[in-house]
Amino acid sequence: MLAVKGGNPVRTKPWAPEFISSEEFDDLEKEYVLKVLEKKRVFRFYSNKLADSEAARLEKLYRERISSKYALAVNSGTSALVSALVGANIGPGDEVIIPAYTYIATAAAVLIARAVPVIVEVDDTLTMDPQAFEAAINEHTKAVIPVHMKGIPCDMDKILDISTKHDLIVIEDVAQANGGFYKGKPLGSFGHAGCFSFQQYKVITSGEGGLVTTNDDVIYTRASIYHDSALSYWGAKLFENVDSFPGENYRMSEINAALGLAQSQKIDSIVTKLRQIKRTIVDGIKSIPHIQLQRVPDPDGDVSYSLIFYLANTDEAKEFSELLNAEGIPNGTIYNNGIADRHIYVNWDYVLDKRGASDKDNPWNCESYKGNVQYSKDMCPNTLDLLSRSISISLHQNLTEEDCQDAIDAIRKVANHFN
Repeated sequence: MLAVKGGNPVRTKPWAPEFISSEEFDDLEKEYVLKVLEKKRVFRFYSNKLADSEAARLEKLYRERISSKYALAVNSGTSALVSALVGANIGPGDEVIIPAYTYIATAAAVLIARAVPVIVEVDDTLTMDPQAFEAAINEHTKAVIPVHMKGIPCDMDKILDISTKHDLIVIEDVAQANGGFYKGKPLGSFGHAGCFSFQQYKVITSGEGGLVTTNDDVIYTRASIYHDSALSYWGAKLFENVDSFPGENYRMSEINAALGLAQSQKIDSIVTKLRQIKRTIVDGIKSIPHIQLQRVPDPDGDVSYSLIFYLANTDEAKEFSELLNAEGIPNGTIYNNGIADRHIYVNWDYVLDKRGASDKDNPWNCESYKGNVQYSKDMCPNTLDLLSRSISISLHQNLTEEDCQDAIDAIRKVANHFN
């Protein structure tokens, strides 16, 4: 009998901890952070020995992980996106295609670079729909930002084929998929640039932080200049064919870098555990006829910290979610913030209203922009339909076999209610 009807819930114990990253804090993080304090050097450029910087070591780790020529540590994932966009010379007059389901920072970064975001549908992977992407391309399109949402790799073969065909810049948003792969290659290695986030909700954390990877000399140099308006003062070697220009201060501190360095050494261990946990639950529920599992373009490359499946319609998803919660398995839908509103385009108020930081001059009304992008809350009906029918369960590397079985039993119990 269902718990809501007086039966015993499948589970009464708490589910997984909220954070993946900080649950892994141990003596390694303490050692690395204390090392910075002992050196009394919390600013990466406070030394002639720039290679001794913890930020430089973090960059080296990601160059080797991603097999990229360059890596640039910055202070957030948003900063990484902005730096990559500016690095690729994307700005006023340009349109950049982004998915309708991503953190609002993806759209904000485009606007901060003074370009215009064009929002397109996601498909049943909940990542960018390649067909919708290609249909949105016009003479103003300069770039695309595929987002590996909730650890799921995009269909990079199709996205790259379309991008190459139309000569577009590809900037991967890997903020939610650090440690993921697509057909054996690490996410962040496919585009002209890859952008990572180390914020606490991510797989690994430095508290706040981000990183740009690229093989392009000019993108790296321009991104470096933009991330530090005084970069030349620190003795950094810049390419002679790139002129200096005004930048921001997106530098990463040595304390953040030390924490990120320690955490990043644990990515493979964390993701290996997550993949086994998700695989166990998927194997236990994939035969249930009433639910449709989220399609994953490359299951072996999935970071695997979320389990998502679809119900037949919105009402069933709402009811299924309530019943599953009552059985002791926390989950979310578009209606209860389990799939957070700030990740859904309908809640990007300043984007939909074309409201920039300045009323007089913003990316939509500046002289350089000749396009006419239009937004509305119903512009991506397929995305809203998928999200309205989806159930999302957060997974964690500390879940046990018993925990996995509880999830399987609860999902099966609730699904039987709909048969």
